[in-house]
Amino acid sequence: MEGGSTFVQAFTILFREGLEAMLVIAALAAFLRRAGAADRIAPVYMGALGAVVASLAAAWVFQVFYDGNHSDLFEAVIMLAAAVLMFYMSGWMFLRQDPKAWQADLNRLAERALGAGTMLSLAGIAFLAVFREGAETILFLHALAKGGNGFDGALLGGLGVAALALAGMFVAMQWLAFRLPLRPMFLVTSAFLFLMGLRMVGEAFQELQEQQILPFTTDGVPAFVSEWGLNNGTWEVIGTQGALVLVALVAGLLTLRRQGADRPVAVASR
Repeated sequence: MEGGSTFVQAFTILFREGLEAMLVIAALAAFLRRAGAADRIAPVYMGALGAVVASLAAAWVFQVFYDGNHSDLFEAVIMLAAAVLMFYMSGWMFLRQDPKAWQADLNRLAERALGAGTMLSLAGIAFLAVFREGAETILFLHALAKGGNGFDGALLGGLGVAALALAGMFVAMQWLAFRLPLRPMFLVTSAFLFLMGLRMVGEAFQELQEQQILPFTTDGVPAFVSEWGLNNGTWEVIGTQGALVLVALVAGLLTLRRQGADRPVAVASR
């Protein structure tokens, strides 16, 4: 029974902690492939690989100097930085959703639009998405091994099955991306990154509220709000996320209006 429990716990830790990071990396890789820039995926993977190395280093620091306890303030800063990058890339993808603009000369546009700054942002998102989960995952697994029979077959088996499950989801997302029309692919990826950014903001606020750095008010908050998973059910988080959504909606409407006004001019010029 103990081996089965260790297997389930190891699987749950890696799958739960790795799922969010995998979804972000898979979405970015699918977007680049669909945009005709598959040769530019390397920075995304390098960012994720760098985060694994950084996670090992951070886990060692937490274990040696903080008795295995991660820093809530440090985690909040990482999540806010990730949220900023995700909002940026979400808007970037939304602005480039027009399939005609891409299909006219896909390679040329990909070369120009996916410049060094954009690729650095993509690598940064991959790094932060993995890093925010990595050190915590390593500490959880270390505690599980220390409380059981070390890194035995049950623990390694659970990790292996979780890794296969995450890899399967990654491949499925790449397969689906090639079967979606270009505009929905851009819009879905943009919306996904925006929602992930909102979630990062909610989780960062929760960390800061637990440290009593930010106030929290829960009176009158509907129960279903926290069940959505985007925030912890405080008015401070709801207000911040609501303001971000409002800004995004206004910016999106203005962008669509401007694109609609530019389209007749482009047709007339032809």
